[in-house]
Amino acid sequence: MTTTPERSTEQSSNPSTNTAAETAAIGEPSTIATGHEGTVRDQVNNYIQRVRGGDMGMLPALAGVIVLAILFGSLSPFFLTRLNIANLLTQTAALMMLAIALTFVILIAEIDLSAGVTSGVGMAIFVLLVNKQDWNWVLALVVALLAGMVIGTFIGYFVAKVGIPSFVVTLGLFLGFQGLNLVLLGDGGLYRIEVPQVVAIMNSSMPIWAGWLMLAVVVAVSAGTQLYDRARRHRAGMPVRPMSLLAARVGAWVIGGGFLVFLLSQNRSTSIVEIRGVPIVVPIALAILWIGTSALDRTRWGLHIYAVGGNPEAARRGGINVARLRMSAFILCSTLAVVSGLFSASQTGTVEPSAGRDIVLSGVAAAVVGGVSLFGGRGRLVQAVIGALLISMITNGLGLLGLPAGITFLVTGGVLILAATIDALSRRRSGASSLART
Repeated sequence: MTTTPERSTEQSSNPSTNTAAETAAIGEPSTIATGHEGTVRDQVNNYIQRVRGGDMGMLPALAGVIVLAILFGSLSPFFLTRLNIANLLTQTAALMMLAIALTFVILIAEIDLSAGVTSGVGMAIFVLLVNKQDWNWVLALVVALLAGMVIGTFIGYFVAKVGIPSFVVTLGLFLGFQGLNLVLLGDGGLYRIEVPQVVAIMNSSMPIWAGWLMLAVVVAVSAGTQLYDRARRHRAGMPVRPMSLLAARVGAWVIGGGFLVFLLSQNRSTSIVEIRGVPIVVPIALAILWIGTSALDRTRWGLHIYAVGGNPEAARRGGINVARLRMSAFILCSTLAVVSGLFSASQTGTVEPSAGRDIVLSGVAAAVVGGVSLFGGRGRLVQAVIGALLISMITNGLGLLGLPAGITFLVTGGVLILAATIDALSRRRSGASSLART
């Protein structure tokens, strides 16, 4: 028996034909004999073994979120209020979406420094088409998303086909797109978002009943997905998780999600105008997260992404079209970056030439802090979400305590270095464990 790190294909480079690679990619409990249903105790022991073997996953980031919630909650009476929790959700949305976008390229051991300004370019196109050309806002948004896809294709071509390092290509675009935004919007130009539907994404809430309906859909999808995965493993003769563990996971969604929806259903306004309900951005972000996670977890394309990130040369020899995989990752990254720009523009209600310029490094930091490995081949989208939440909590909490912005940068930088150190040490420990087993 062997222990394989979850979401890592380093030890198997041909997932298209190799059952072991598929086993690693779906986080198979490798200490449980194939074809058997492990007990909850088996699952816990297997998880502990993975952590000891260097696969920390999102455990450090999750622990950081809990510690920060306790720390800031004790230091600031406003931090854990309903109003601030809703603010945290909306403040995290744009950063979270950018972190998700960047995760696709980080998983193949690449980087996209232009993702932030790409979001600015997309929103510049959107606002000019709507405000100056009187286009329908849906059509203008489609054009903005297509622009993101074109930019991603451009980056992917030069990285995958020409062979220029992604750092150089995207750094050049980072500088160039700032100039493009100045050309499009003008120096000092500031355009208001005059589409109520777009402004509502970040500034309005769903009806109370819609929040509970959303929770019911999330629970049903979570349960259905787990049962589907269980049936798929069973048909393939792989070990399956016990039903009690699946029930516990669904129960956690019901309790945790129910508490959050209940909290947000209460009036959180400090004025005479009541504000109730789950922010509209939440179901949009959840839908994108679920689609992206399903693509990575349950499609051959997703398995190949992990394989290319783990060992691109072995993946190429295994028959995977590495260049095409890389291009697809950059296209996804740039397209989702435009969605991040949409969230940001909705929150501020404006688009300006400097839009997206300062957020890209925070997006990279969020993914790495959450547990996505900068070395590629290991990480999940939900980890980027946790990392974005952690960074937003630092900014929000220190702001409530009245500390200067410089302290926020220092603390965020320290957390990023700590996360990168944990990642490097985990990689080293995982490699040592693999060698010890051979």
